[in-house]
Amino acid sequence: MTLALDNGYGARVRRNEPLSRHTSWHVGGPAEIFFNPRDRGDLAAFLRALPADVPIHWIGLGSNLLVRDGGIPGVVISAHGTLDALHRLNETTVQAECGVACARLARQCIRWGLGPAEFFAGIPGTVGGALAMNAGAFGGETWQHVRAVRTIDRRGIERTRAAGEYRIAYREVTPPAPGEWFVAADLNFERRPGAHEGEVRALLARRRESQPIGEWSCGSVFTNPPGDHAARLIEAAGLKGYRIGDASVSGKHANFFINHGAARAADLERLIEHVRDTVERVHGVRLDPEVRIVGVA
Repeated sequence: MTLALDNGYGARVRRNEPLSRHTSWHVGGPAEIFFNPRDRGDLAAFLRALPADVPIHWIGLGSNLLVRDGGIPGVVISAHGTLDALHRLNETTVQAECGVACARLARQCIRWGLGPAEFFAGIPGTVGGALAMNAGAFGGETWQHVRAVRTIDRRGIERTRAAGEYRIAYREVTPPAPGEWFVAADLNFERRPGAHEGEVRALLARRRESQPIGEWSCGSVFTNPPGDHAARLIEAAGLKGYRIGDASVSGKHANFFINHGAARAADLERLIEHVRDTVERVHGVRLDPEVRIVGVA
């Protein structure tokens, strides 16, 4: 792709950027164009400069994402470290930009005496990703707290949309119009003056006991089917520890897949398909991936 994007953007535009540097699985080929905007104005100008047919992908902390070894053609926009403003709008409402880490949101809400927000500490991603998939943890879900969102389209136009304009389900968000991306959200909580960071620490301790924290994973690979848990089905199918190349099903939590250091995206994708097919054969249940698989092989 030939894009006249160098003038004025400097190091914020990188070509053939390895996405293994930006994903929690540490795999993935290059982004043809990788852009980290300075702020929302910079983002809007960049989007307006793109040809209308250039595909656009977004990335936050790179969790819940499997980028194939051939990388991603077009443009990858990274919100990490830049679109991360977080402030209080009023007594019970906060506004978070899409690049805010969910763990930071949880801790700041506790400092403000707001909740229940501690569950956000269990979501290993950013607010933008949490909005896109209605991410949840410890019984809480993102869209339970959304009052309004701010979106941007590829013409750089921002809109404010009420939460009621979206159709929300378990790990699924259907927008009222295609071609818009979340850049911020207004989140509503209750006053909890007695809240303290010990609540977050307790939840994170529970996570460490049951999940392979510190290893290269993407979080949960599959959504839970109605009335059951993907991890239980995978373990009951005898797949804990199953390995393809340097990728394996975690021995600690069967819905977490681990890159032990030298796995390729193809190994992880083959592992996902093998687990999915085996669980369907053994249990008659077809698991749906929670992880997004993008790019070319």
